[in-house]
Amino acid sequence: MSNESGSEKRRTRQTHLSPSPTMSSGGNLSCVLVSVDGSEESMNALRWAFTNLKLRSPAPDSTHPPSFVIFHVQSPPSIATGLNPGAIPFGGPSDIEVPAFTAAIEAHQKRITNAVINHALEICSEFNVTSKVRSHVVVGDPKEKICEAVQDLHADVLVMGCRSFGPIKRMFLGSVSNYCAHNAPCPVIIIKGNDCVVKKN
Repeated sequence: MSNESGSEKRRTRQTHLSPSPTMSSGGNLSCVLVSVDGSEESMNALRWAFTNLKLRSPAPDSTHPPSFVIFHVQSPPSIATGLNPGAIPFGGPSDIEVPAFTAAIEAHQKRITNAVINHALEICSEFNVTSKVRSHVVVGDPKEKICEAVQDLHADVLVMGCRSFGPIKRMFLGSVSNYCAHNAPCPVIIIKGNDCVVKKN
């Protein structure tokens, strides 16, 4: 890992680790979980994963071949969402009435999810890795659901982007990437712009 990213100019501090066996050996990963949301930072993390991480060759009798898992956490419906629905990213439809009821709020959240997943799959096509990718969507709190997925899917490594929040918003929402770096039961790679920060709890 360090050989792959050593030539990159870093603007962020990197936590130095002894390389994990699954990260230092090319083609030795069974499950790479990449968390994506409506941010371009998360899509940069997906591109980074396809460029720098290699899956091992599938066993002839394997029923679960090695894969990249595109993981998205959909926000649960809430009154706040109904009053101020989030914009649908990556060119999704914008001429939609403000959702006022739970069913409409859920439909709006699903539109956001579909836009995120479809954009991620377009990136998969660009890298010709569609056959090695599966997507997984859950509803809930991103911090908790990402860490649960890492454990349930036995991920070898978690890759995610880091959104730039101001100090006030960060104080109330917290940092999903920071939480996962300290609680996910696997190595975590956080992509900040063009930089890579490797952490392990």
